Amino acid sequence: MIQEYDIIVVGAGHAGCEAAAAAANMGSRVLLVTMNMNTIAHMSCNPAMGGIAKGQIIREIDALGGYSGIATDKSMIQFRMLNRSKGPAMWSPRAQSDRLRFAEEWRLALESIHNLDFWQEMVSGLIVKDGRIKGVRTSIGLEIMAKAVILTNGTFLNGLIHIGEKQFGGGRSGERSATGITEQLVQLGFESGRMKTGTPPRVDGRSLDYTRMEEQEGDEIPGKFSYLQSSRPLSQQRSCHITYTNPEVHDILQTGFEKSPMFNGRIQGLGPRYCPSIEDKINRFADRTRHQIFVEPEGWNTIEIYVNGFSTSLPEDVQFKAIRKIPGFQQVKMFRPGYAIEYDFFPPTQLTNTLETHLIENLYFAGQINGTTGYEEAACQGLMAGINAHLKIKEERPLILRRNEAYIGVLIDDLINKGTDEPYRMFTSRAEYRLLLRQDNADIRLTELSHKIGLASQERLNQVQQKIRATASLTNELNQTQFKPQEVKETLASLSSAPIKDRSSLATILKRPELSIYDFKIFSKDIEHKLSTYEPEVIEQAEIQVKYHTYIEREQQNSEKMNNLENLKIKKTFDYHQLPSLSAEAKEKLLKVKPETLGQASRISGVSPSDVSVLMVYLGR
Repeated sequence: MIQEYDIIVVGAGHAGCEAAAAAANMGSRVLLVTMNMNTIAHMSCNPAMGGIAKGQIIREIDALGGYSGIATDKSMIQFRMLNRSKGPAMWSPRAQSDRLRFAEEWRLALESIHNLDFWQEMVSGLIVKDGRIKGVRTSIGLEIMAKAVILTNGTFLNGLIHIGEKQFGGGRSGERSATGITEQLVQLGFESGRMKTGTPPRVDGRSLDYTRMEEQEGDEIPGKFSYLQSSRPLSQQRSCHITYTNPEVHDILQTGFEKSPMFNGRIQGLGPRYCPSIEDKINRFADRTRHQIFVEPEGWNTIEIYVNGFSTSLPEDVQFKAIRKIPGFQQVKMFRPGYAIEYDFFPPTQLTNTLETHLIENLYFAGQINGTTGYEEAACQGLMAGINAHLKIKEERPLILRRNEAYIGVLIDDLINKGTDEPYRMFTSRAEYRLLLRQDNADIRLTELSHKIGLASQERLNQVQQKIRATASLTNELNQTQFKPQEVKETLASLSSAPIKDRSSLATILKRPELSIYDFKIFSKDIEHKLSTYEPEVIEQAEIQVKYHTYIEREQQNSEKMNNLENLKIKKTFDYHQLPSLSAEAKEKLLKVKPETLGQASRISGVSPSDVSVLMVYLGR
């Protein structure tokens, strides 16, 4: 085998796969090292992609030229657009996936990349010289050299699995943990911590009574994630189901609390606040008599079911007794119990905005090693680390996404400036410019940026440029087409909309919240014909731009004001001690994070508005 690469990616989860694919597609020679070639892109937890804010991230990954959206489209069994009852800033696509097919699609995609090689073994250490990464050392003593290394170790770093009072080493069920890297990084000066996540039991779908549950079907007209036209929506879908716990379930679960590693102190790591275990739910929300359980198929042709909402680390006998009291689960057969897993992470304030570490040049961290949770959060970090590792070794400018450009930019900015002491999960509420960062316009926002650095294909760029032209054309027609009050009086009445008083354009009429652009089909045959010549995504884009024009414009102006702070650069060697007016806490945080701009400095926890003013005055000079 070749003993030297441009980039080595350690770990083949969602972060590792995106990192390896991005760097290799941009032209780097990449080695993807994994402990098990059969678990590449394995969905360790729930068999689903997307959801609130996470769906936006998958769209952004796709717009940049990543693979998560494509793999999802090729393997999903159900598609739903969440939050349709709210404004477009909140719309979030979600897909139920076929677990095995998702991993297969990813592996086939990776194997088709010419510059990408694979190696199956555990990486036990890093080769570092003069503060710079030089390669990795494997468990059998093999040294593989590289110009850059990306660590995407997931939950494997000193992973410890808990089921009741039982505990054993493992990165996930049936797989061993990885050792050696944490200890070396700590010796090199890195700060580490412990986090915890969990997973529910898997059960036999043949043993469930679905008549006692609510059916949850996919969208009547399903969408997809990838913007590529080669990716097609589903023609048929498989339903999920919803059921609920009850006081009897809660009482049985509480009998196991004294043996729960969460409550008796054996688990030290903090768990995800927004995806708590079932024992955590009934403990924190004692007044709730029931909790929702989502019954999710693992794929098209399997009987295995994922019991979403019942994540637990209680003893397996307690799990089994309790789950059998859930409606529809009276005769359930369990494939394997739920468990919790503790693992090492490294506070992400130790990273630059390219995800390169401050301490070791050309060493990058991506995914759960940075304290995040979720496939989508990991995948986008991997993509950005792969892109920036390639650009760094080619001595080109990095790709930094700002908070007003992408949810990915929000996520990375939050991590490196604020850090996290619990598993970080993305939400729409974290993005202050979420009306600009919609799932429908990720291609418009990001494809050109990615094409310039050599990742997004010419096909993608051509497609998004055509979408922009078509949207502008339709928007112009909506502004140009006008009606007199008498011409549309009856039509508006039939749509339960008030009459217009003056001659008005369709764009003006469309601003009414009760009207949809598709309602215009009944205005005239000519309008119906014109709409039929546009793609659905163009029609949706034009409608959003017209309806929310004022709000979008205002948010754009606010983001531009904030960008002025981003233009004030701060040297890494800047001595904050020379500014006596800065608070002691601000000096400490600024020296630790080493912000590159005043905008970044303003978002660091502990840096007050008055501290920002002091810096602004000094930098302005």
